[in-house]
Amino acid sequence: MKTSHQEQEHQSPAPQAFAQTFFHGTKANLKPGDLIATGYQSNFTDKKLKHIYLSATLNAAIWGAELALGSGPERIYLVEATGPLEDDPNVTDKKFPGNPTMSYRSIHPFKVIGEVTVWQSHTTEQINSMKAGIEKLRQQGIMTIEE
Repeated sequence: MKTSHQEQEHQSPAPQAFAQTFFHGTKANLKPGDLIATGYQSNFTDKKLKHIYLSATLNAAIWGAELALGSGPERIYLVEATGPLEDDPNVTDKKFPGNPTMSYRSIHPFKVIGEVTVWQSHTTEQINSMKAGIEKLRQQGIMTIEE
C-alpha cells in the first residue's frame, strides 16, 4: 500500500532507544515523575549526603537496593539525570580501578522514569558477606563516604 508524501509527514518517527540507561537501587517507594534529591537519608548511612548516586549497570543498582537501610522492599528505578554527573569517588579507583560499576553521583536530582520489576537478587550468602564486610569497615572507622 502506498502512502502519499502528505500522509508520511504526519507519521510519528520510530521511538529512539535511551542514549544511556541509569539505575538507582533503594528501598524507597517512588513513582514515575518523582525526584530523587539530596537532603534525605542515604541508603547506607543515617547521614544526609550532599550527593545522590546512580549506576549505568543493573548489578550495581541491585547491590544498592539489597544493601540499603530500612525495611521496605528492594526496588530498582530507571532514572534520568537532571544535571551533570561525576564518577563516584567512593568506588572509582578505590575499590575498583577505573569505573567498571559505571557508578556516578550528582548534586542535581534524578527523575524516576520507571521501575525494573524483574531482576535477579544476589544469593543470601553473598548479601550477608557484603553486609559483614561493610560492618567490619564501619567498626574500623574506614567506612566513610567521600563527599
